[in-house]
Amino acid sequence: MTPRLDLIGMVVSDMAASLAFYRRLGLDIPAEADALPHVEAVLPSGLRIAWDTEDTVRSFDPSWTPPTGDGRRDLAFLCDSPAEVDALYAELTGAGHTGHLKPWDAFWGQRYAVVLDPDGSGVSLFAPSAPAA
Repeated sequence: MTPRLDLIGMVVSDMAASLAFYRRLGLDIPAEADALPHVEAVLPSGLRIAWDTEDTVRSFDPSWTPPTGDGRRDLAFLCDSPAEVDALYAELTGAGHTGHLKPWDAFWGQRYAVVLDPDGSGVSLFAPSAPAA
């Protein structure tokens, strides 16, 4: 059997803040999940994404410490259009999240931006610059 990617896991310092951020990106996460130590959501592709509090991770790995430095992970969200990249960036930064890279027309053919999630990890927003021919 060949292993297959099934779950992307993230360790968060504030579950409610992290889930609120990812809800703004369209993930379907129930409000009651904010108080849980472990939360999972199934993406349309079937891939799962999960969040664990730092305390949860330390419960089974007492020596765990948060990673240091920039770019602990980078998730990328495909938007429907360049205008949606701009609007979503404005919504997220307007809600108090840190913008890392303002929307721009990247040389590789995408409208591209990066916002930091509540734990400081980059979240890319992108869409093709021009409609597919």
